[in-house]
Amino acid sequence: MSVTTVPIQPIKKGSLTKLWIGLAVVLLIAAGLAYIGTQNAVVTGATNEQFLADNATEDGVVTTKSGLQIKTIKPGEGPSPTATDTALVKYEGTLRDGTVFDANEQTPMPVGGVVPGFSEALQLMQKGGEYKIWIPSELAYGEASPGPELPANSLLIFDVSLLDFITQEQMQQIQQMQQQGQIPGGPGSPAAPGGPPPGQ
Repeated sequence: MSVTTVPIQPIKKGSLTKLWIGLAVVLLIAAGLAYIGTQNAVVTGATNEQFLADNATEDGVVTTKSGLQIKTIKPGEGPSPTATDTALVKYEGTLRDGTVFDANEQTPMPVGGVVPGFSEALQLMQKGGEYKIWIPSELAYGEASPGPELPANSLLIFDVSLLDFITQEQMQQIQQMQQQGQIPGGPGSPAAPGGPPPGQ
C-alpha cells in the first residue's frame, strides 16, 4: 500500500501575518453586515418583543415592570402627576415604521383616562420634561384596532413633552368657578365660546 504525498510549499515569512490580518478584516466586515442586517430586521421584520428587547439595550432607555420603555430627552422639574390629575401635553405618536398616527401641540388629558402605557408614562414625567416612550401593544389597544391608522397589536412610540398638570382638586375648583360664571368659558358667561348666545 503506497501513500501519495502532495508537497506543501513553505510559507514565506510575513505571509502568515498577512493571512491573519486578511481574516480579521473579513470577520469585521461580516460582523458589521450582520449587525446592520439585524438592526434592519429589528426595525422592520422583527416581532414587537424582539424590537423592544433590542430597544432596551439603547443608552438611556428604562424598562418598567409592566414592559413600558421610557427615555428622558430633557429632564423636567418638580413632582409627577398622579392618575387623578389632568396633564397638558404636547405629543407625536408613530408606529414602528415611522408613520405618524396622531399629534397635538397642546392638549389636556386625564392621566388615568388614557391607555395604560401612556398613563404610566405620564406618572413618571415631570413638568417641562421631554420624553420618548415605547408602549407595548398590551399596554395600548392590544388586539383591538381603534381605527385604520392603528392596526391591531401595534407598538406605539411617542415623543411627549409634559407642559403642565393640575390636580383633581384644582380641576374641580376651575369647574365650579366656570359654573358660577366667575371665569370666562362658564355657562353663566354671556360671550362664552360654544355657550348660548347672549340673551338666551
